[in-house]
Amino acid sequence: MARINILFVLSAALMASAAPLEKRIAQTIADSTTAWVAACTAAGGAGQCNTISQTAFTTLLAAGGNCDQQNAADSMIDLAKTLNNNPDMIRLAQIFVQQPRNAPDSLQVPYCQTAPKNAELNGLFHCQFASSDFTKFSGDQTGNVPLGLSAVNPPGSCPALDTPVPDGVQLNTLVTSPGTPQGSSAAGAVAPAANSTVSSASAPAAVPSSTSTTVDNVGAGAAPAAGASATSASVAPAVSSTTATDSSSSSASASGSQLQNGEDAIKLNSQFASLTSTSSCTNGEQACVGGGFAQCVGSTFQITQCSGGTQCFALPLVNKAGTVRFFFHQLELLITSSCLSSYQSITCTTQADANARIAATGATA
Repeated sequence: MARINILFVLSAALMASAAPLEKRIAQTIADSTTAWVAACTAAGGAGQCNTISQTAFTTLLAAGGNCDQQNAADSMIDLAKTLNNNPDMIRLAQIFVQQPRNAPDSLQVPYCQTAPKNAELNGLFHCQFASSDFTKFSGDQTGNVPLGLSAVNPPGSCPALDTPVPDGVQLNTLVTSPGTPQGSSAAGAVAPAANSTVSSASAPAAVPSSTSTTVDNVGAGAAPAAGASATSASVAPAVSSTTATDSSSSSASASGSQLQNGEDAIKLNSQFASLTSTSSCTNGEQACVGGGFAQCVGSTFQITQCSGGTQCFALPLVNKAGTVRFFFHQLELLITSSCLSSYQSITCTTQADANARIAATGATA
């Protein structure tokens, strides 16, 4: 009997070893926007480059929505249009939108079924990683073909590359051209050098300024959509004699709110310092862990290290109670404190910049 049991166990073990295993296909997501950040910085984008870049590359994580990557690419192009329609930024955004997303179950990742905001992205869709199962898609099966197409041929390809992308490889290391747009939406595609209309409201610098354009009453806890348009902010009218009498009280209120925001950022950074890659977390939660940007996926922090000598910080961005800086539309990740009137962002920057932005609120560690 003992011999039979041993044979049974060995047989079961052999069968288990022969069973197919799901392979997680991942990548170093920060590398997907490195070239775009360089082009953005050269074009004068300053602190906005890393902020938009970080929002963009996190859309490649498994937790990203089907259209988050496209929305992020729209934001990359929005900024390019405020920087003299910078062609390199637009071209690299067109390549970024075709970068494969992480596939935790080795299945194909669904495609966005909504047209992009910018015509430069029409007819572009992401490639798949090479070891994906090209007979199946993850998710609810609503995005199994790109918008306007009936099939992808060959499977896993995209306009920039006529084959799937090798596992973990960045598309921007394989191609320099975004390729020819495909599908019914391709007819409206615009080349990178096209002279698209630029919003009259240019993006502000990253450091808070008392003259920043504001957006009224952003809901507590609601981060802006990845495709949020910079044109949605309206410039405040000139101060009239009626409102001028209230300037002193408004300044006092703004000062108090700024200070609270700075103090909350200091507190948040202190909390982040105690986190590790094994700390418990709630799905969708974001934090700074070990100097890198972390997002909770499957109750585990997935950490992406910052690039260019920067590290992850929580920073204050509100300049007065009830109004939110226009800079929010440049897509820094927003966090609200329990008081609901205090906002912070999580972003990759230098220690000196983080210290300066917190000090600008009057807060001290």
